[in-house]
Amino acid sequence: MVPCVNAGSDGEQEEETSGVDDSALPTMSISSEMKRNALHRMSVPEFCNLIEKIESFHESLCKDIQDSFQLPEVCSLWIKSGVEDRKLPFQEKHIMQQASILGNLENFGVLKNSLGRKPSECECEKPVEGEEEDGVPAVIEFGAGRGYLTQMLADCYGINRVFLVERKAYKLKADRSLRQNERLMLERLRIDIEDLDLNAVESLQGVPFLAIGKHLCGAATDLTLRCCFPEYRKDSSEQYTSNNNFGGLAIATCCHHLCQWKHYTNKRFFLDLGMTKEEFHAITWFTSWAVDANHGSDLPDTTDCKLHLQSIKEQGDGDANGVEKILSDMEATKRAALGFKCKWIIDIGRLMWLRERGLDAKLVRYVPPSISPENHLLIARPSN
Repeated sequence: MVPCVNAGSDGEQEEETSGVDDSALPTMSISSEMKRNALHRMSVPEFCNLIEKIESFHESLCKDIQDSFQLPEVCSLWIKSGVEDRKLPFQEKHIMQQASILGNLENFGVLKNSLGRKPSECECEKPVEGEEEDGVPAVIEFGAGRGYLTQMLADCYGINRVFLVERKAYKLKADRSLRQNERLMLERLRIDIEDLDLNAVESLQGVPFLAIGKHLCGAATDLTLRCCFPEYRKDSSEQYTSNNNFGGLAIATCCHHLCQWKHYTNKRFFLDLGMTKEEFHAITWFTSWAVDANHGSDLPDTTDCKLHLQSIKEQGDGDANGVEKILSDMEATKRAALGFKCKWIIDIGRLMWLRERGLDAKLVRYVPPSISPENHLLIARPSN
């Protein structure tokens, strides 16, 4: 049986650490329709104030985010071999995303390129019993799906232990290929991330691990961060201490419109910016506009709504439809730009949360928008 934590304990205990009193929050999730309706109920001045906050915060917080599109040589050789043997069961865009995630981990010093050996050499060599290869941790893939990210990682970087966390059952999984590698220990944990206690996974005790996830939708990113760092439950008077077994992290975030205030890791970040939980949910609703756009070419996120806001203010608050009409009249490019800015602000809060825990962390664009508009990658490693 997969180990679990007490249902509902995470949110309650996290509030003590952050100093945020959310005891009145409902336990249910806030749906997209509820977020939209709350936005429509805003007055025009309230709406304009929210947009001005978003523009200001994005300009001050998100100016140093860099592109980091990676294709490591070892992954390139693996892809080429798979194409020649017709063994790649997924689309090219997914392959490029997986390779860039691993390449960013390699550049960040978390992964070593199979200690300089070719993938074929790693697959046939067996480690000495009880001995771990230097620099090669166990891997936990959160929201693993069919496990194809882990398959590329195991083949290219010589991983010995793999844990796939996924609540759903999938056909055509990478498990069959992974189990053919005799040097690899594979374990599937069929459980919701919210219920997983890594300290109770017997085969993971005392083993350094690397946490990865490709497109962890909405709150799944926050739940994964909390799963890796359960010490947030401690009293706020205690200093944060790093998980001794934590070896690194790479999470490709996505579906920010599904984020929930009750799960978000860094409520204090938003509150310190002067944002309310209602404004947080409005921001998450705006993010859906980013992925609704046409991504055949890169869309600038420098477009702002200042001129549009000025015209709105001049018109006043007389329209009966108010904010609903304002939203419907916004140009598609402005809607998309606003959506992208909101996505970055949400992920910057997560980045700050990791850094507050003493980690060396960064946030990058890991693939071009033409491959995927969901192109944010959180990377972290122990600072020592």
